[in-house]
This record gives sequence, structure tokens and C-alpha cells, in this order.
Amino acid sequence: MTDKTVLVLGGTGKTGRRVVDRLKERGAAVRAASRSSAVRFDWDDRTTWAPAFTGVDAAYLVDAQDKPGAWDAEAAIRELSGLAVDAGVHRLVLLQARVTERVGGKSLIAGESAVRESGAEWTVLRPNWFFQNFDEGVLLDGVRSGTVALPAGSGREPFVDTDDVAAVAVAALLDEGHAGQTYELSGARSLTLDEAVGEIARATGRDIRYTAVDHQAYVDELIGYDVPADYALFVADLVAQIRDNKNAEPTDTVRRVLGREPRDFSDFVKDAAARGVWDV
Repeated sequence: MTDKTVLVLGGTGKTGRRVVDRLKERGAAVRAASRSSAVRFDWDDRTTWAPAFTGVDAAYLVDAQDKPGAWDAEAAIRELSGLAVDAGVHRLVLLQARVTERVGGKSLIAGESAVRESGAEWTVLRPNWFFQNFDEGVLLDGVRSGTVALPAGSGREPFVDTDDVAAVAVAALLDEGHAGQTYELSGARSLTLDEAVGEIARATGRDIRYTAVDHQAYVDELIGYDVPADYALFVADLVAQIRDNKNAEPTDTVRRVLGREPRDFSDFVKDAAARGVWDV
């Protein structure tokens, strides 16, 4: 399918921009779409939906649940998938999350039935928490400040590299053999937050610590920083998945799909530290 045009929603995001880069390396024609890109796509502006899919053969879909406010993921992705198929798209790869319970009142796998029933070939990706939350996401400020405070207790999480997620996404977009698959994507080993932060501390030579905090106290703290209450609860409930070891078991999916082991957290930490992202 390298002679086909692939649309990447969230083309400037953590996974999206990596999917774009890997598609280009494979020689595919790529259309990166976001609210600020040349190809504009905004979940809140339906006038941007149809133009983005014109002339597209396959699409990487990232939904909009990770934001404050109510959003009907199942209905939105169903509408979008139908529009895509009507436009001639015959392969859809949907990024969800390896979280099957509701968090903050939301189901993070709500859009899956929509792509399965769209009439297109489909693949669903369910990754664990990303390595990159530590160096370009929600945990970066805490690492830089020296204290990562979360209601994660001593639970374990097999963090996964977004480059591995992107590599699996590109395989599903371009290669045969992935249609009808739901891929749970993790790293090779589970870590507590204390262990993960400890690796960062050793690599940087800084005093950086993880502190386990109470669930409701964390919600109240976020609200105190003017985070909307519904989103504060969403984030806390999502972190609680780690505390309760809901998805602590590593999977072998990256190895099965890519024919290699997933990147190790220690290698990620060494590279990020060398880039100076945690320097203060």
C-alpha cells in the first residue's frame, strides 16, 4: 500500500507525528491533519471532516476523549467512520487505550464498535501508558521539579514507547495481515512509578522522587489549579488504573507484529537524559 494516500489524524501529536515520519520512510503519501496543520481536522468542527478524507485510502484515527467536557466517542467515531468509507477509505486504524473500565465516566474503548462495523478493514490499538509522558507529557513538569506526585500507589505499569506504537500502526496501515485485530501494546517489563522515576533520577544525577498521594486529594489539587472538575477526575481515575494493577501484565504484541522486542524503558531514559529534557 505504499502507493496509497494515508490520512493521520492528530498528525502533530505524540503518536501521530511518529506515524507520519514512519509512513514517509516507507514511501507512502501522507496527509497529516490537525487543528493547526495545512490539512485541517477538528473534532469539534464537522465541516473539516469530509475534506480531510477526500482521496484517502487508509486512515489513522485518534479520538478526542482526553480533554475536558462531555464527548460521545462512539457516536462521533461512528459518524466519522461512515463518512470515511463513503469517501473511499478502505482501511482504518484506531488508537484507543488499554483501559477497559470507565475512567472519569468515560469509556476509552468506546469507538471500537464503530470501526468494526464501518465496512472498512480495521485494526484497533490499545497501548499502555507511554514512556513519553515522562519527557513530553503530563509527567514532565513533575520530573523537572523533582517530585512526581500521583495516586498510583505501588502499582505496576508496562510503559510502552510511542515509537513502537507508531511502528505497529504503520504496519497495520500499509501491510496485510492486521485486519480484524485488536492489539494490546506494552513494553517488555512492568515498573512501579517509584522504579521508573528512580531510573530517571540515576540517569540525570538529580534527586527526583515519586510520591504516592490520595486519590481525592489529587483531584482537589488539580481543581485548585483551575483544571475542570470532570477532567481532574478523569486523570485521577486513569492513574488509578496503575494503582490497581489493571493492565500490569506485559504483552508480546510488539514482538509478534514487528519481529523484535519493544524498546526498553532504560534505553528511553538514557536517550532522554542525554538530550537534556530533564535538566533544570
